[in-house]
Amino acid sequence: MDDADPREEIVEHLPALRAFALSLTRNRALADDIVQDTVIKAWTGFEAFQQGTKLRAWLFTILRNNFYSHHRRARREIEDVDGLHAARLAVSPSHDGRLMLGEVLAAFEQLTAEQREVLLLVGASGFSYDEAAEICGVSLGTVKSRINRGRRALGDMLGYGGGASFNTTDQMTRAAMGAPGDAA
Repeated sequence: MDDADPREEIVEHLPALRAFALSLTRNRALADDIVQDTVIKAWTGFEAFQQGTKLRAWLFTILRNNFYSHHRRARREIEDVDGLHAARLAVSPSHDGRLMLGEVLAAFEQLTAEQREVLLLVGASGFSYDEAAEICGVSLGTVKSRINRGRRALGDMLGYGGGASFNTTDQMTRAAMGAPGDAA
């Protein structure tokens, strides 16, 4: 009876395992990864190997299962080497706008009545500049000026002056501040 540890035979099967993996993947790097995973799984799970059976067949079965597991996983994954896709999926927490709302309301109260009026009409209620001018009984230029001065004052009070980036998920706050991408 041979007392040799069957694990010592694994090295003998590496070229055949690599060739099989390469034929399945058609990608050298992926084939090497799958062979490596196969050897690791075989080594760590060697108690599942039944003495007296073919080690080569057992290794090839592990490799084949690794390949199909990788293949199933790869169908659900999106390759995103430069991180552009992940950046588009990033979502700000929904509570940031609610936390900031108290600060915005306090700053909003410090604006002139005319600035609050046009910001509420255009920013919060969704009226166009023309509609706000008609409602307030002033010229279009006056509405634009009040909105601009009001937004700038809000930004300064909240620390967003000087072109600093403003980002919140609260739509009312975004509208009042004239955040990029919001219609005014």
